[in-house]
Amino acid sequence: MSKGKFIVFEGIDGSGKTTQINKLCEYLESKGRKVYVTSEPTISMTGGILRDALSGVSKRTSCEMAAMFVLDRIFHNVNHKWGIEKMLNEGYDVLCDRYYYSSLAYQGSETDYEWVKRMNLDCPEIRTPDACIFLDLTPEESLERISKGRATTEIYETKEKLTAVRNTFLNVFEELKENPNEHIYIISAFGDVETVAKRISAAMDEIV
Repeated sequence: MSKGKFIVFEGIDGSGKTTQINKLCEYLESKGRKVYVTSEPTISMTGGILRDALSGVSKRTSCEMAAMFVLDRIFHNVNHKWGIEKMLNEGYDVLCDRYYYSSLAYQGSETDYEWVKRMNLDCPEIRTPDACIFLDLTPEESLERISKGRATTEIYETKEKLTAVRNTFLNVFEELKENPNEHIYIISAFGDVETVAKRISAAMDEIV
């Protein structure tokens, strides 16, 4: 049995990650591949605490958030029931909504960036993805999509914060491209769903 590919989706809020993950899942399955879809924060206890913090139900500092995401991410990789490593070894392509790039961009823009980076990149139980797909969208378009799609917003969903996060994402990718193990695809999220999906599937044909 061949090992699956680990593909991460990133983007500022409203960029269409969930929709495009589902489209790529359909595309890969049409090619006869097995696919497992997951996300961060996970369904673990730590993940629940993170979701409460992201929704504004509870207050957490940026350092608390960064550390909890690392803990949740380790669990996500090594969990023996549905962990990333287990699913890859069983031949599934794993599609993940957010990963350590989000920690670097979100918490890294609010606290010590190098500390956040080292916690994630130097941890032996946090694997490097086979590909990271960044759906690029302006903060203005992001907020417009969010306002049309749901009634509530999360703590990072303001123009100022989305602008800072997008800029940090792009800086992160510029820095990480020096690592030969990082394969980052910056794909425009402008256009209809099918147009964006074709851009993604064309890029992923290089690795699957």
